[in-house]
Amino acid sequence: MLFPLPLLLLACGEVALAAPVPQDPPAATPPKPIAIVADASSTKEDTVTIGGAVVPYRVTVGTQPVWDADNQPIASVFYTYYERTDVADASRRPLLFSFNGGPGSASVWMHLAYTGPRLLRIDDEGFPVQPYGVQANPHSLLDVADLVYVDPVNTGFSRIVGNGKGEQFFGVNEDVAYLARWIGSFVTRRGRWLSPKYLIGESYGTTRVAGLAAALQGSQWLFLNGVVLVSPTGLGIRRDGPVDDALNLPYYTATAWFHRQLPADLQARDLEELLPEVERFTLDELLPALARGGSLPSPRRSELTERFARYSGLAAAAVREHSCRVPTSFFWKELLRDEGLTIGRLDSRYRGIDRQDAGTRPEFDPSLTAWNHAFAPAINHYLRDVLGYQTDLQYWLFGPVGNWNQEGNTTGENLRSALAANPYLHVLVQSGYYDGATDYFRAKYTMWQMDPSGRFQDRMTWKGYRSGHMMYLRQEDLAKSTNDVREFVRATLPKDGQPAKH
Repeated sequence: MLFPLPLLLLACGEVALAAPVPQDPPAATPPKPIAIVADASSTKEDTVTIGGAVVPYRVTVGTQPVWDADNQPIASVFYTYYERTDVADASRRPLLFSFNGGPGSASVWMHLAYTGPRLLRIDDEGFPVQPYGVQANPHSLLDVADLVYVDPVNTGFSRIVGNGKGEQFFGVNEDVAYLARWIGSFVTRRGRWLSPKYLIGESYGTTRVAGLAAALQGSQWLFLNGVVLVSPTGLGIRRDGPVDDALNLPYYTATAWFHRQLPADLQARDLEELLPEVERFTLDELLPALARGGSLPSPRRSELTERFARYSGLAAAAVREHSCRVPTSFFWKELLRDEGLTIGRLDSRYRGIDRQDAGTRPEFDPSLTAWNHAFAPAINHYLRDVLGYQTDLQYWLFGPVGNWNQEGNTTGENLRSALAANPYLHVLVQSGYYDGATDYFRAKYTMWQMDPSGRFQDRMTWKGYRSGHMMYLRQEDLAKSTNDVREFVRATLPKDGQPAKH
C-alpha cells in the first residue's frame, strides 16, 4: 500500500519533506489450512508369520466421521483396520476394537507393541534402540481376530471438524457416547454384525471400554463376547482413605524385589510366591490398622511399621515418618536414593537420574521418556512410509483434550451391568507387577468391588506379568500376554447353538 509523503517537524521548527516511504513488501501468502478429510480410506495387502503359520491380511487406514443429530460430520476419527484375507466366513471371525488411554493418547502403543502385525524395534526388556523402525510381530492376534485400532478425537490423526466442539468429546461419558455410535457405524459399513466382538483397552482405555460395553448394548444393540482390561484404572470405584493408602504395599514389594532392596530371606523367594503373603498382610492387618488411625496402640503401630519397611524395601524411619501411608511419589524417589537413582512410575524397572538426590518426588518418569524415544518415529514411519498414508497432520501421541469431564464415572458398574445383561460376556484383566500408575493389586481390588455379590467372578480372569504398565514391551511377557488374550478369545466363543442364558 502507498502512503502520502508525511511532513517531519525538525528540531529548529522548519518543515521539510520526508524521504519517500518505501512500499510494504507483498504480504506473505498465509499457509493453507491442512485438509482434514472426514471420510476416506486406502488399503494394502501383506502377510505376517504367527506361530509358524503365514497369515495373509488386508490393512485399511482411513477416517470415518462422527455425525451429529443432523447427520453433519463433527469429527474425523482415524483408524487402522486389519482383516485376515484367507477366511471364508467372516460371520465366525472375531472382531477386536483396540483403544489406548490418557485420556488424550493415541492407539499407537498397543498397535505397534502388542497385538498388531508390526512391532516397533526395542530390546528384549523394552528399552529403545536405534535405528528406529518396525519389524514383524510373531505374536500378533491377527491369527484369531481382525483388529481395529481407533484414535479418539484429538489423538493420532483424528480431529474435530465442522461445528464440532471439544465438550462433545472430552469427558468420561461424552467419550463413551460418541465412540459407541462410531463403532456401530463401523460395524455396519464393514458388514460385521454377525461377527463375535471384543474390546481391549489399556489404562484410561479400560475406563473407555468398560463404559462402551454397556453403551454398545444399550444404544447400539451390539453385544460383546469379551472385554480385555490392560492395566486398568479404578473404573469409578472409590478407594479413599485407608484403603487407598494400604493398597500400595504389594506393588512396593514387587518393585523392591526387582531392585534387590528386600531383606535377604524375602529376596531369595520367587516373586509370585512372595506376593500372596504381602497381599494377605495388606488386607488382614495393614488396612484394619490404618482404619483405626491415631487410636492404634503404640506397640502395634511400631510392629506394623517394621513389617511395612520389611515388605517395601524402605527404611523403618521413612515409613514411620509417613505413618505407614507412604505416597507412591515418595517411594519412587526414596527406594534407590542411596544409589543416586529414581525409579519409573509407569514401569518401575526403569531408573532415572535427578538433578539432586534431595526431594520427595522424581523430576520425571524415566519409563515414559524411554518409550517416547521409539514410538513417535515408529508410528510416523509405519503409517506414512510403509502404509503410504498421506497427510501433513502431525500424529498426536498425546493430543489436546481440554479439561476432561470426570463427572459421572460409573464405568465399573456399567461393565457389571453389561455382564448381568449378557451371559456371553467375559472379562480378562492384565497387570504388570511393576506398574506404579495402575498397580496390579488395585486391579484385583477393582474386580472384587465391581462384583460385590461374587456372581461374576467365574467370568472375570486376572493375569500378572513381570513388567510394568505396558507389560508387552518385555519380550517374554509379550509372548505370554498375547497368548493369554488369544486363549481368552477362543474360550469365549460360544459353541454352535449355545444359548445366552444364566
